[in-house]
Amino acid sequence: METGSETVQSGSDTTTEKATFGAGCFWQVEAAFQDLPGVVETAVGYEGGDVDNPTYEQVCSGTTGHVEVCQVTFDPSKVTYEDLVEKYLEIHDPTQLNRQGPDVGYQYRSVIFAHSDEQADAAQHVIERAQGRFRSPIVSTIEPAKPFWRAEEHHQCYLQKRRSSGLMGTLLGR
Repeated sequence: METGSETVQSGSDTTTEKATFGAGCFWQVEAAFQDLPGVVETAVGYEGGDVDNPTYEQVCSGTTGHVEVCQVTFDPSKVTYEDLVEKYLEIHDPTQLNRQGPDVGYQYRSVIFAHSDEQADAAQHVIERAQGRFRSPIVSTIEPAKPFWRAEEHHQCYLQKRRSSGLMGTLLGR
């Protein structure tokens, strides 16, 4: 379990921070952030619910209160938190409530779990500035970070694994 709003000092003297986003299926969210300059690491998991160490099946049942999320570890000297929130708004439809495309349910809602008051304020400002680009109101919520429960290992870097194994075309119907 990982929690907290603290800045992390890595072994290479690089200061990193965490950002956590829920925007539908966590596989696509993770893939969108993985190659972004300044992103050090991504992990998919579950956040915001009432059950310790939930499984994918429990979260998908909609009974735990968790959201599928991607937690991004980033170097703030190379990418700003505001840039990450902008990317987040680009990779999904923040005007859809409790769904993204075919994924429907509370576990797929649009949410930013802020690791500090500064992150919450920055996310709010980015959303306010971005609202004019959308026809409908942005329904993404900004909530304090809660315990992050890392998803099962086969979910980590899932689309990247599929791409490298040649199954990406099959998944995309090609």
